[in-house]
Amino acid sequence: MPDTLVIDAATEACSVALIRAGAVIAADFRLLGRGHAEQLVPMIAALPGRGRAPRIAVARGPGSFTGLRVGLAAARALALAWGAELVGYPTLALIAAQARAQAQAGAAMAGGGRSGEAPDAAARAVCVATTGGHGEWFVQEFDEQGQALGELVSATPAAAAALAQAGLVAGSQAEALVERRGYGQALACWPDARAFPLLPAHLLTGDTTPLYGRAPDARLPAAARGGEVAAR
Repeated sequence: MPDTLVIDAATEACSVALIRAGAVIAADFRLLGRGHAEQLVPMIAALPGRGRAPRIAVARGPGSFTGLRVGLAAARALALAWGAELVGYPTLALIAAQARAQAQAGAAMAGGGRSGEAPDAAARAVCVATTGGHGEWFVQEFDEQGQALGELVSATPAAAAALAQAGLVAGSQAEALVERRGYGQALACWPDARAFPLLPAHLLTGDTTPLYGRAPDARLPAAARGGEVAAR
């Protein structure tokens, strides 16, 4: 694995990490809510070598429209300036990987840390639930290998609770979903660039188009849309 600068600014959290040989050598994580545009570049610049690496990995979303665009723009600009390889990954898949690792660590501790055992929690499917727009949640489930079990959806809390099947729920809305559903284990967490080594390699792609998860709020008026179609 080449040295990799990881950028994740798609959600309320903003994080960067420099990865070498599968290990984090420097990182920064901030739960901002807003202000990604002002914080992200200084966070990268504070890394060793100002974060320069032959590969850049960036979160594709879903999440905040603004934060997502800020992260992608920074990654694309740096990749162009440095001649670096640029890859993208789904934000919810990273959260699922974090949840599996946390569940595995918790199971190992509960089992007395006996080596050579594979805790059941490590093989659990994970439902990821994060803050969406207009009161909705982004929801997607992943199997024990990190493969998506269904499509990414943006749903009302009630619909999200009905859709979620996995007992383990992770993300910024995990506690709310488990409470609404009435069962399961909640792991409140946000995507963290430091967890990038946990992400299954097959989820990295050269495609860095954003995964918005829902239609944009702003739409062209019907007349303008008609003119646009006619001009094609």
